[in-house]
Amino acid sequence: MTETEPLAEGADAPDLANKSVVKAMALLRELGRHPQGITVTELAQHVGLSRPTAFRLLLSMEQVGFVDRTDNNYTLGWEVARLGRLADPTAGVGAKVQPILERFAQEINETATFALNKSATEYDLIAEASASRMLSVSQLYVHRQYPLYASATGKILLADLDDDKIVQLLPEKLTPITRRTITDRGVLLQEIHEVRRNGYSVLDNELEEGLFAVAVAVRDADGFLLGGLTATGPDQRLKSGRLPSIVENLHVTAEKIAKALG
Repeated sequence: MTETEPLAEGADAPDLANKSVVKAMALLRELGRHPQGITVTELAQHVGLSRPTAFRLLLSMEQVGFVDRTDNNYTLGWEVARLGRLADPTAGVGAKVQPILERFAQEINETATFALNKSATEYDLIAEASASRMLSVSQLYVHRQYPLYASATGKILLADLDDDKIVQLLPEKLTPITRRTITDRGVLLQEIHEVRRNGYSVLDNELEEGLFAVAVAVRDADGFLLGGLTATGPDQRLKSGRLPSIVENLHVTAEKIAKALG
C-alpha cells in the first residue's frame, strides 16, 4: 500500500499509526494534568515510557513550541495554547455523543444530557436528548450555565477535586436557588464524599422545584474526567425504585460515550 492508497473499507489499521506520535500525545496529555510542571523522570513513569524516550520526544516538542522547560521542569508550551484558542472543543463531539444519548433517553424514558469538561471547574452542556413522555422535562439545557454546587454534573466535577481545592473554590455560605439548595459548604463536602463513594451524584429539588437529576462521570481509558452524563426528570418518577437501574444504565452508557470519544 502506498502513502496515497486509501485503506479498504472495514480494514483494521493498527500498523499505520505512528508510535512516536502516539507516545508524544500521551506526554502532552499528561503534561496537561500538571500545570505547575513535572520532571522528565516523573512524566516517563506516569505514561509508561523509558526516560530516554520521553526526553527525546520532549526535546523535539520543545523545539516547535509544544513544550516549555524551566530547568528540569516541563509544562505545556505556547503552541498548545495558540492552537487551543483556535479549536472548538465541542466540534465533532456532539455528533458522536448524540446517537448514544438518544438511545439512552429512550431506554430510561427521561431526558439525558452530556456535559463536556472545559477545565477542572467548568463544563459545557453540549448534547441533550428527550424521551417521548408527555410529561418529560420541557426545558432545554444545552449551553446553559449552573453553579457547581447546584448541578448534578457540577457535583461530579467537585468530586474529582480534593477537599482543600473545593474549600478554596467555594465560599462557606452558598447562594440558595430553591429552598432545597445546599447552602452550607460543610454539608456540600459531606455530599461530595458520598458522590465519591457511590460513583454518582444526585440533584434533588436544589436547582428547580420538582426537578431531580442523577449523574455519573465519563472518563477516558486513563481515568481522566471527560465530562458528565445526566438523567433528568420529575422527582416523583426518578426518586422511585427506578433509581438503581437508571444509575446502572448511566454507567453503561458513560462507557459507550468514553469509547466513542476515544
